Amino acid sequence: MTSAFKFCPQCATPLALITQVEDGGEKARLRCPACDFTHWNNPTPVLAAVIEYNGHILLARNAAWPGKMYALITGFMEAGETPQEGITREIAEETSLVTTDLNLIGVYDFQRMNQIIIAYHAVCHGDVRLSAELVDYRLYTPETVKCWPAGTGYALADWLKSRGHTPSFVEFPKRD
Repeated sequence: MTSAFKFCPQCATPLALITQVEDGGEKARLRCPACDFTHWNNPTPVLAAVIEYNGHILLARNAAWPGKMYALITGFMEAGETPQEGITREIAEETSLVTTDLNLIGVYDFQRMNQIIIAYHAVCHGDVRLSAELVDYRLYTPETVKCWPAGTGYALADWLKSRGHTPSFVEFPKRD
């Protein structure tokens, strides 16, 4: 169990891995032995978009990423917005594009990051102007785009399949 939580946010006591009986039986979670706070460590919802722009798929490169990886536009939901409103906002914030059509592709687990990805296909228009968070973008045809074998890569693969294309996956070097 990985978590950034080490201390109780209510009373500052160090959290401990404590097993208690819950609805589904016994479960070990980080809990506060002083005030009974439980850190649930539930997955975070993340929004993603396969952006169709001028007949191509737009992938972008984040400024914080090493190498030349390009991926879908993603972001976190804000309180008080629907997933559709959230991904439309993220697209506008990160690319300055206007979304004119939006359809759910699917929901995907991304356990390595403790996230649930809600992925959409977005038809967008306008002039691309990237936020400071992104350093570059590329346009791909459905025949040339490569999917990555994790998280949003599976959403892209499902969208390609829904359009009659056979997805091709990038092969990452194996780690020792």
